[in-house]
Amino acid sequence: MIIASTTDFRRAAEKRLPRFLFDYIDGGAFAEKTLQRNVDDLAEVALRQRVLRDVSALSLETKLFDETLAMPVLLAPIGLGGMAARRGELQVAKAATAANIPYVLSTVSVCDAKAVTEASGRPIWFQLYVLKDRAFMRDALERAMALGVTKLVFTVDMPVPGSRYRDPHSGMSGPWSGVRRMKQAVFKPGWAWDVGLHGRPHDLGNISAYRGKATGLADYIGWLGENFDPSISWKDLEWIRDVWNGQIIIKGILDPEDARDALRFGADGVVVSNHGGRQLDGVLSSARALPAIAEAVGGQMTVLVDGGVRTGLDVVRMLALGADGVMLGRAYIYALAAGGQAGVTRLLQLVAAEMRVAMALTGVTSPAQITREILAQTHP
Repeated sequence: MIIASTTDFRRAAEKRLPRFLFDYIDGGAFAEKTLQRNVDDLAEVALRQRVLRDVSALSLETKLFDETLAMPVLLAPIGLGGMAARRGELQVAKAATAANIPYVLSTVSVCDAKAVTEASGRPIWFQLYVLKDRAFMRDALERAMALGVTKLVFTVDMPVPGSRYRDPHSGMSGPWSGVRRMKQAVFKPGWAWDVGLHGRPHDLGNISAYRGKATGLADYIGWLGENFDPSISWKDLEWIRDVWNGQIIIKGILDPEDARDALRFGADGVVVSNHGGRQLDGVLSSARALPAIAEAVGGQMTVLVDGGVRTGLDVVRMLALGADGVMLGRAYIYALAAGGQAGVTRLLQLVAAEMRVAMALTGVTSPAQITREILAQTHP
């Protein structure tokens, strides 16, 4: 199969993965309207084509926080990445290091932070949920700091889990889910050999490190459901500042007032995100929400964004709408499922090449020059 785009990686991932895993990666909440809006609204962002601008010295290099990156792209935290390919998070970490961009490890990764840091060869970024079990949160923070992590991405848009209709149908949850998953694996022998047999342990490594016992896929939905904390508020986060000695990025911001609250809290950055359309269906797409949030914080903090980003052209669009950096999510997981580390590397090469084309044809030579000036029309 010829791979020339994220769409190709998606098709390849669908062919390789059991249905329960593909739908977990691919699906969203309720009727999946926001999931689709993320893609559609971003695709509608029109750019000004400029010519004869001398773009011979074009560079993608940028600086986020205190890190100089090869391009303004990060790999977002995605749970169960290690089920998409054998020890998947280790492969993603290696690809990110080779490309000189950050990898943000999910709390609910298969491989634990220690193993991923060792594979990366440098400190990763770490994502943490707001959970009822504060002892787990403290333990996770302390373990991350001991590994040299200095960037904490704190996800705040999951006080309760979203209603994802695909999961009960696919076998990710619901009656006889374990049996249904095994039956699906039989018909995906490549995945069954690579991940099902040789990708063990199928464990939530960071959680198991704290609990002192295995926390497998069967425990995943139940453990998360029991530990999400709907009572959390900004004041409850103050203790994190006493524990964490690095930078804090608040992920899950869609409203300008919440962005201002994050600024008042003392966050170093925010991620404009609707959780990839996996939480509250019907909310704004990230592309629609981004400009007002970027304006609200007025350059006083770093603004990252995710949601609907599939190409380097989409990265340029998000930067023009006000982002300082852009997170890839589904795009790299499709690539991981399709081709492992090599697939992620190939995806990042495509993104970089697409960025270069988009920048050259809009007459800019660095990410710093990508502003609203390159938009062909005013966007809300």
